[in-house]
Amino acid sequence: MRTLDYAVPPERDGQPLRTVLRGDLRLSYTLLKSLKWRENAILLNGSPAHVNAIVRGGDHVSVTLAERRATRELSPCDLPLDIVYEDEDLLVINKPANVAMHPRRGDPDAPDIASALASYLGDGSAAHFVSRLDKGTSGLFIAAKTGYIHDRLRVALHSEGLRREYRAVAVGRLTPERGTVELPIGRADGSIVKRRVRDDGLPSVTEYEVLSQNDDFSFLRLVPRTGRTHQLRVHMAALGHPLAGDWLYGVEDKNLIARPALHSYELWFTHPVSGKALHFTAPLPEDMAALCRRC
Repeated sequence: MRTLDYAVPPERDGQPLRTVLRGDLRLSYTLLKSLKWRENAILLNGSPAHVNAIVRGGDHVSVTLAERRATRELSPCDLPLDIVYEDEDLLVINKPANVAMHPRRGDPDAPDIASALASYLGDGSAAHFVSRLDKGTSGLFIAAKTGYIHDRLRVALHSEGLRREYRAVAVGRLTPERGTVELPIGRADGSIVKRRVRDDGLPSVTEYEVLSQNDDFSFLRLVPRTGRTHQLRVHMAALGHPLAGDWLYGVEDKNLIARPALHSYELWFTHPVSGKALHFTAPLPEDMAALCRRC
């Protein structure tokens, strides 16, 4: 169980506890509603309190959060996890390529990150992914241990509070070498998987920068400013430069690389409880490093 402890600041004197919980601790409406029905989940100066109770400056508020439980049974999984960082609230994990985030119906025996995390955390616990990576994409992602932490980080996504950078290898030489792609993305007709640029799609923004290139390949820095499914892959394909090895939006070539050449390389975020600024990088895996040597 995770407990949040908070000292009421002088400017909250005389205000209802609800204001502290929603405004200072940033509990969502849904989470606060569930906490009200849990015994001793919300304490004011050590005693159970109603959210309408009036607080005074210096009062001590304690909120006990339940760990997120698995919503479905996950099979035991002994997939090794490359845990870059862990505390009582969250994990940062470096995902290998060609491993799915969740169990796949068509391949139930294949290892997946959700099952591996459930096995690692134990006791029926399950982490909640703040963002997801495609099966073929490698690199960093965050898993929250409670709904509270998940909500806080999801709100910060694509802001200065939570920034991500990717590395990718695209086919051909990009001109200009730096730019912003602003093209709406929606589902491709007749497919539940594929996306495409379409006028009625959701607003989607990607920044790109060429780090090195030749006539065959371009090694890129990609920064998503929105979070659409397959966004980076769709946007690069829309520019006429699909990612190397991208079977869905380009040309599959397993002799070149056995997955889309995309890696979640760098991650910055502010810890939602401690306020600490955290920064992580994950080196390129060998298949992409080998491809980069050809750029």
